[in-house]
Amino acid sequence: MLQMVAPPPVPVGRIKSFGAFGPKYEVGQALHPLENGDWMVEVKMVESGETTEYRLSHLLDDPEAR
Repeated sequence: MLQMVAPPPVPVGRIKSFGAFGPKYEVGQALHPLENGDWMVEVKMVESGETTEYRLSHLLDDPEAR
């Protein structure tokens, strides 16, 4: 039986960076859960406009972009 899981709160629209000095990205929507309980979230690179998936647990550890 398929079980629906509600997505966690995600700071959609926030601009963050990969670590203290990494590229900036805009946080998108939660996409799908992982087996370990983490979630994949869509992120959009600010400079290139490229979109990709990024783990929510990593995103929450990244700083707000300066």
